[in-house]
Amino acid sequence: MHFLSNASTEAFEGAREKVKNFLNANRVEEIVFTMGATDAINLVAYSYAEPNLIKDDEIILSTLEHHSNIVPWNFLRERKGINIKWVDSDNNGNISVESIRNLVTKKTKIIAITQMSNVLGSIIPLKEIIQFAHSKEILVLVDGCQGIAHQETDIRDLDCDFYVFSGHKLYGPTGVGVLYAKYELLDKMRPWRGGGEMIKEVSKDSISYGNPPYKFEAGTPNFVQVVGLGKAIDYFTERNKEDIFQHEHSISEYAYESLSNMKALKLYGDKNISSPIISFSVEGSHPHDIATIIDNYGVAIRAGHHCAQPLMNFLGVTSTARASIGMYTSKEDIDNLIISLEKAIKIFN
Repeated sequence: MHFLSNASTEAFEGAREKVKNFLNANRVEEIVFTMGATDAINLVAYSYAEPNLIKDDEIILSTLEHHSNIVPWNFLRERKGINIKWVDSDNNGNISVESIRNLVTKKTKIIAITQMSNVLGSIIPLKEIIQFAHSKEILVLVDGCQGIAHQETDIRDLDCDFYVFSGHKLYGPTGVGVLYAKYELLDKMRPWRGGGEMIKEVSKDSISYGNPPYKFEAGTPNFVQVVGLGKAIDYFTERNKEDIFQHEHSISEYAYESLSNMKALKLYGDKNISSPIISFSVEGSHPHDIATIIDNYGVAIRAGHHCAQPLMNFLGVTSTARASIGMYTSKEDIDNLIISLEKAIKIFN
């Protein structure tokens, strides 16, 4: 092996070690690199759920879920005849352990749930849900995309069975994601894709597969994206996670207070949690129009159903505008949001 090849491998595996430490996983072999969280959830649905679930088994999802944590399970419903049961949030977007407890039966095998709503910023009581699920021998998959950059995430403390996130949600590159899974589960799961790197030996008549995580990483790895994710983790941790979370909390409080004073706005979600995700609508206007107008003033928000149509239906709307707060957001940014919204409202009035 030549020097550059070895250096690439060391950088790639070094990034895996960084992810393991960032999540506080038990073993580096529990970290599988994927193309993103969507890819990771599909991997779990295909490699674990499809071989192990039978007709009429149940998977519980919440109405807060991103489509990426809905569609793969729907494929499983179509192929295997499993049942999907839905847990609704309250009017503020909160989900209780009791609401999940009321849905569980002996046929419930998996709970797949978000760490934080990408629409409402709702924070889910994951630890309590996981403890209850395990008492009933139910596995839990956590979609950590929205929570990974805004909450302390300790996999060993949570004790979830699967955890997924995308690199770009942690200020890293697109096209790379992570599946964490307990090693004893990965070891029993069938390979996801076939190709080079995920095998031990190949002959004309037989194939033996590699050990986790490699048996789930067929083909040439995303070296650049994976190393970029490792660097993003360095950047994040060097700035002290607690300082980042405290800054976001302070800016979120300021944003909620400022937006609450605007009579033409309707805010969605629990206004008491000071979440870095704020969804709203403006009376008499479409969110897309609002987003387009304030973009002219250099303010970037998202508008639409945010890949969460079951939640939109639950809220009784087709779309919302959404402002997201990050480590770099300042009070001046919030002031600019308010000023641009006031100008947009004047246009519609």
